[in-house]
Amino acid sequence: MTLSSQRLIYGCMGLGGDWTPEPYGSADIDQAAEAVEAALSIGVTVFDHADIYRHGKAEQVFGEVLRRSPGLRERIEIQTKCGIRLEKDRAPYDLDRASIVERVDASLARLGVDYVDTLLLHRPDPLLEPAEVALALGELHAAGKIRGFGVSNMSAAQMAFLQREVELPITVNQLEMSLLRRDWVDSTVLVNHAEQNGFPHGTLEYCASNGVRLQAWGALARGTYSGAATRTVAEGEASALVATLAAEKNTTREAIVLGWLMRHPARIDPVLGSSDPGRIRACADAEAQASAMTRNEWFALYLAARGGPLP
Repeated sequence: MTLSSQRLIYGCMGLGGDWTPEPYGSADIDQAAEAVEAALSIGVTVFDHADIYRHGKAEQVFGEVLRRSPGLRERIEIQTKCGIRLEKDRAPYDLDRASIVERVDASLARLGVDYVDTLLLHRPDPLLEPAEVALALGELHAAGKIRGFGVSNMSAAQMAFLQREVELPITVNQLEMSLLRRDWVDSTVLVNHAEQNGFPHGTLEYCASNGVRLQAWGALARGTYSGAATRTVAEGEASALVATLAAEKNTTREAIVLGWLMRHPARIDPVLGSSDPGRIRACADAEAQASAMTRNEWFALYLAARGGPLP
């Protein structure tokens, strides 16, 4: 399974109403349709889900959007995740064979589709047994219910551990990465330094060496540099620099924030989590800004966001 070459991904976590099991309404379907249309208008063809988003309602309203738009399913790629449980009487993580199969079947039913293009394991399960995962994925793939396999929030060591047993190649790793959450960059420059953080060094390098696409959740940094209130001096200074660059380049602040992420040679694909159609469209210029961003501009943004010098 090869993901679309389109680098922006639409994250559907904001669709489906509130974070309760209460039913969604027609307004929630309309909101989802507007967000999907905005994403399609800027060339997005990959839509990211998880079975827990809005207690399953994100997948349900997306399924309603697909039913409203005949032929849309054939023009897009859908990925979803499993492995987290929200039920209070269940273990919070569950990547056993039966659970994976059960959760995928439930996602397909909510989405109203026969298959998803990529299934991601949502978070590492401390009781994970790679052979169990391999059996589940093999069964789902053979049945045509999944076409590819990826992970989310996993380190290089965890991916290598899984890949020893799983025949399908890991094609995606989705991590929190942004100008606000810079651990993934810091880990490469703070090796053997007292400031070294806890991000698992070597994860980006493993992905690059093994053909694993990196996807960034939280890519818009929760709006920190594109209109939301800043909390620290560093956030304020970085936000001001983002606004200056956006004005100079006749683009949006969102495009600069995403462009910084996409400028990295790891070829990171941002996941756009906003449900605001205007903000989704504001991301259209991101890849062009990544191509145009100079090394000096990239480091200026990095240093401003860090709020201090590098070693």
